[in-house]
Amino acid sequence: MHRRDFIMTGMALLAAPLCAAVPAIAEETTMSVSSSLKLPANSVSDDDLRAVSPALERYTKEALLGKVWQRPELTLRDRSILTVAALIAGLQTAEMPFHFALALDHGVRPAELSEIITHLAFYAGWGNAMAAVAVAKDIFSQRRIGIDQLPPAKEPLLPLNEDAEAKRATQVGNNFGTVSPGLVQNTTDVLFRDLWLRPALAPRDRSLVTVSALIANGQTAQIPYHLNRAMDNGLTQSQASEVLTHIAFYAGWPCAFSALPVVKDVFESRKK
Repeated sequence: MHRRDFIMTGMALLAAPLCAAVPAIAEETTMSVSSSLKLPANSVSDDDLRAVSPALERYTKEALLGKVWQRPELTLRDRSILTVAALIAGLQTAEMPFHFALALDHGVRPAELSEIITHLAFYAGWGNAMAAVAVAKDIFSQRRIGIDQLPPAKEPLLPLNEDAEAKRATQVGNNFGTVSPGLVQNTTDVLFRDLWLRPALAPRDRSLVTVSALIANGQTAQIPYHLNRAMDNGLTQSQASEVLTHIAFYAGWPCAFSALPVVKDVFESRKK
């Protein structure tokens, strides 16, 4: 069974309760599961994988696709968002075509995928974002996704929490304003008063992307602020826990385990 078949099977299983309850939706859901996943092949075929590492093929099919992707703690859409973020953060271009297409099939809108790439230019680096652009361009072309489906360069922003932003800016300014005033000013003006307020990506999803990228790149010092922000934006503790479970496969166990004590501290601090 190819890896797309594992995920299609999972989609069918997740759709089954819905199908039983709502026959009209069941037909549409079943059709989408069985016929809509026209995914690009990844650069390593099943035969290639088997020829190099039969054990890795087994782990891919049994542990990753057969179990982790089927866990109910996160939706398939959430899993695609955090996978895409981890791949971009890690500059893993070989897997991007498959997972960009899969994300679209899991309900991530073209505008959202576009905005994820934009967001990660700031949190993973411009070069990583440009590499993602090169891959997404081909996916968008194959699916006839035009610029009319993408977020404009400038658009009306979401409301700003003035009190919270003033507190954040003051704290950062007091700590680092004399060290790098340009960085501190751009953090306020470009990130928190512009990028984070763009409406093409919901605050919870933007936080999920950020936390995933930070874990994938081992940026543990930045996790507490952004994980707290993610949970304030609606990410539950069980979902945040599952991010670690999922991302270990795409960023590596050391990155996930390095984040564990930081995440634990955030969970415990929020109980006080």
